[in-house]
Amino acid sequence: MTAATIPPRPVTTTHDVDTTNDDLLMQAYDFLRQWHDETGKHGLAQRWRDVRADIRSTGTWRPTNDELAYGARVAWRNAARCIGRLRWPSLIVRDRRHTITLEAVRRELTAHLDEATNDGHIRSVLTVLAPATGPTPAPVRVVNPQLALYAAWPTDGGIIGDPANLTLTALATDLGWPGPAHRSAFDLLPWIAATDGRLHLLPTDQAHIREVPIHHPDHPWIADLGLCWPAVPVISNMTLHVGGLRFPAPFSGTFMASEIATRNLADRHRYHQLPAVIAGLGLPDRDRLRTDKALLALHEAVLHSFETAGVSITDHHRESRAFARFVQHEEAAGRVVAGDWSWLNCYPMTPQDPSWGRYYDSSQSTPALRPDPYCLALTAGHSRPGHEPSTRHHADVHPAAGAAPNRTSREGRCRHAPQHDCTGG
Repeated sequence: MTAATIPPRPVTTTHDVDTTNDDLLMQAYDFLRQWHDETGKHGLAQRWRDVRADIRSTGTWRPTNDELAYGARVAWRNAARCIGRLRWPSLIVRDRRHTITLEAVRRELTAHLDEATNDGHIRSVLTVLAPATGPTPAPVRVVNPQLALYAAWPTDGGIIGDPANLTLTALATDLGWPGPAHRSAFDLLPWIAATDGRLHLLPTDQAHIREVPIHHPDHPWIADLGLCWPAVPVISNMTLHVGGLRFPAPFSGTFMASEIATRNLADRHRYHQLPAVIAGLGLPDRDRLRTDKALLALHEAVLHSFETAGVSITDHHRESRAFARFVQHEEAAGRVVAGDWSWLNCYPMTPQDPSWGRYYDSSQSTPALRPDPYCLALTAGHSRPGHEPSTRHHADVHPAAGAAPNRTSREGRCRHAPQHDCTGG
């Protein structure tokens, strides 16, 4: 079916449907029309009649598996801050809308990690969980911004770990997670979920979270810094907006080396490794490019470490070229490309990279992937984000269950991570 033969957007009135459903009807129709237009599928009129009847009788509707997969892929295609969108048609979409319990969600998050990690051959995966219903939140939402994050332990001498996760670490410990007996800079946090008006720890089998020790081919002392990083970035507080519906939807792609090296490991408010690398390289204060040289060494170390570990990783030059091809494909299809320049051109990109030399539309189209605002506010430290649960409910998971993964020795997974006897967290 071509765009010319698709019926126009219907007009609803109070005689047709309760006005509270008007917006849902419009969004559902717009999505179905886009799906039929882009895929060439027939039968829009009948499908619309069925969906309209469902919304009238139940206040919601259920996309088919194919519609949902298409919506998830287009949501990635529309993600203005993502430079890796050339691969959007290959996104693996796991339809898990039947998942409504904490234990079932825990199993699906673990399965997502396994499928995305794929023995180091990283794949882009999105898992769709049970949706919200009108203003009612989804049955289970994952609070953690990512499934693999490191704790932050305050001490008299500063913070051990990732300072970006101070609030999330405090939340986990308030819910009963004791953390490992010997705290280090790379202690994986447990998962936290919101359901039934409460917050819960999910026992996490960290054997499913692969980590890569960081070392350098020419500077062996970098291994002595004890750095490592997760193999897969799973953004777990995302919501898929499609056809007026909202689904919790953990999403994962492939790391770009600059994200790890020049932000997570280098930023002053994160692991702040630049002074140690500058010192290790023996760069004098008079060297005005010492920061750039240290960043390059970290960048080389991350790329080398992932490659020698057999774990997929990409780089900024490759992704900039891929994004230029994505833009060509989209514009050839008659679609406007959304893009946030400041996110698409992160350091160390240069004017020689093809994504540098132009701006893009900044509007947000649907389908879309957006962070859950409640989870985002909660991990940012807001004590009462909206009308949702307090951050200080007790967990109904025994603390030993939440701590169980940390009894496993980390030596086999990140052998260079130094252990600190830090009990003041």
